[in-house]
Amino acid sequence: MVIKLFNLSRLIRYAISLICLVLVLGTNVPALAQTQSSSITPYLNRAIERITEFTLDNGMKFIIKENHDAPVVSFVTYADVGGTDEPDGKTGVAHFLEHLAFKGTTKIGTNNYQEEQEILSRLDKVSMELKAAKKAGNEEEIKKLTATFEKIQAEASSYVQQNAFGRIVETAGGVNINAQTSPDATLYFYSFPSNKLELWMSLESERFLDPVFREFYKEQNIILEERRLRTENNPIGKMVEAFLGTAFTEHPYKRPTIGYNEDIRNLTRQDIRDFFDIYYGPNNLTVSIVGDVNPEKVKQLAQIYFGRYGKKLEPPKVTKVEPKQRETREVTLELASQPWYLEGYHIPAISHPDNAIYQVISTLLSSGRTSRLYKSLVEEKQVALGAQGFNGFPSDKYPNLMLFYAQTSPQASIEEVDQALSLEIERLKTEPVSEKELQRVKNQLRAGLLRSLDSNLGMGKALVEYEVKTGSWRNLFEQVQAIESVTAADIQRVAKATFVPENLTIGRILPNS
Repeated sequence: MVIKLFNLSRLIRYAISLICLVLVLGTNVPALAQTQSSSITPYLNRAIERITEFTLDNGMKFIIKENHDAPVVSFVTYADVGGTDEPDGKTGVAHFLEHLAFKGTTKIGTNNYQEEQEILSRLDKVSMELKAAKKAGNEEEIKKLTATFEKIQAEASSYVQQNAFGRIVETAGGVNINAQTSPDATLYFYSFPSNKLELWMSLESERFLDPVFREFYKEQNIILEERRLRTENNPIGKMVEAFLGTAFTEHPYKRPTIGYNEDIRNLTRQDIRDFFDIYYGPNNLTVSIVGDVNPEKVKQLAQIYFGRYGKKLEPPKVTKVEPKQRETREVTLELASQPWYLEGYHIPAISHPDNAIYQVISTLLSSGRTSRLYKSLVEEKQVALGAQGFNGFPSDKYPNLMLFYAQTSPQASIEEVDQALSLEIERLKTEPVSEKELQRVKNQLRAGLLRSLDSNLGMGKALVEYEVKTGSWRNLFEQVQAIESVTAADIQRVAKATFVPENLTIGRILPNS
């Protein structure tokens, strides 16, 4: 997965959840910035009218949104499993599985699975022996087993048809084939011409019915390199990991989705298989299909292909609850970096009734050059080169953080950034937001929502995320009304309850000497 990082917001999101964009996808629609709620409502009503849903007997759910503007269709498979679901000591297994889900099946990606299977078993055996030799410090045995391992791995590679799954998709006109793992979920998505609906059904059902986790050890090295680049050799990546480990003491949001180095190294192919068997049952998968499709045809094909999945037990749910924070927490790192300042406040999950208020506050403070933080810290006081933030950090299925961050300007100190940020947050508690500024923020949020719904893929991701996280895809559309209903008094009420010292975590990156 190739990801370009244009700013700290994207870097932070990648470093923690390996996601560049969360929900807001699609083409740029600047004209929507002044769209009023009354004109949006008919559009949303029409969108809802063309959405249907059904659930197979095995528990697998499908959401279909018809859009016949062009003969294309986008598919999103949402596995309700992410970094928060991983066992202690096996962090990174959800992301690792995402990588291996592209490696094919017993029929796709191999030229002789019967022989390949035997080689893969031998490779796993030698890998375990090599780990034992390294633990014992037996250099002679390490050298011998390393040579054997490399020989068997080369033999295993001779059976692999590289990128076979992707080539089938691309040859049939498919585009945007990719996946992403977050603390909350794992998504697989791509788009096809609409006459390839049955091909998608066949490919996607086979992928999770008959997976072969081949090239495990090659992907292990790739993931370790990802971690090295994004975390261990990156000041922001290091801070994000330390910051979350400080802000959360119990909830698994404290752990990096990519996994800890030692955990990644110790994962086995059997660990991947065990995790898959628990969390990739049909009752834990939800699919959204958006585009030029006939819902009845979708249901018919889904019964044929995904109806083959046997029922499974409900996977275990996250039960750890983060205790209420009682005092300010701080973490400071001295690194080869410019100074950075971060603040995080605990906030409720996406399903909370105040979610729209938190969205408005986040946008008001830190969305773009018209936001309060940018105008104050960057333009007026010039204490920061950039100042932004967002809620839903590192994700939002469970109670999470509203995060603010700023890079200190050369002529200012990190203490000045702290003071300037604190003043802007305090203003929310003491000064009612003007109606003009509040309306501007609501316009921004509506435009962002419409952008997410403007593309088939964006719509598909939004529908399935709201379905799983809030209990119904309809809440996506109700969010528009919730945002419109936010008042200046709501903002003050939530700000007074949230932005208090005992709910605060501070992070500082200081240049090392």
